[in-house]
Amino acid sequence: MSVLMWEVGAVPGRVGELVSWVLDRTDAVAQVYRSDEPDPRVVVIDPTGRPLPSPPPGLIARPPHSWLFEAVSR
Repeated sequence: MSVLMWEVGAVPGRVGELVSWVLDRTDAVAQVYRSDEPDPRVVVIDPTGRPLPSPPPGLIARPPHSWLFEAVSR
């Protein structure tokens, strides 16, 4: 099972709008995190592995980065 980690920098003052945009496009099982200071950003951990579309350019300070991870057995 692949887990998606997706991270994007937000335009200062618009992280709340970016979070709303992300919440509208992710499954309820996805975990969404935000950071306001000093560098606003949004991180998504989605166990469905489903990719997110590109956010509107006016909300992001730089393009998103994403990675797929697989759990390691112990």
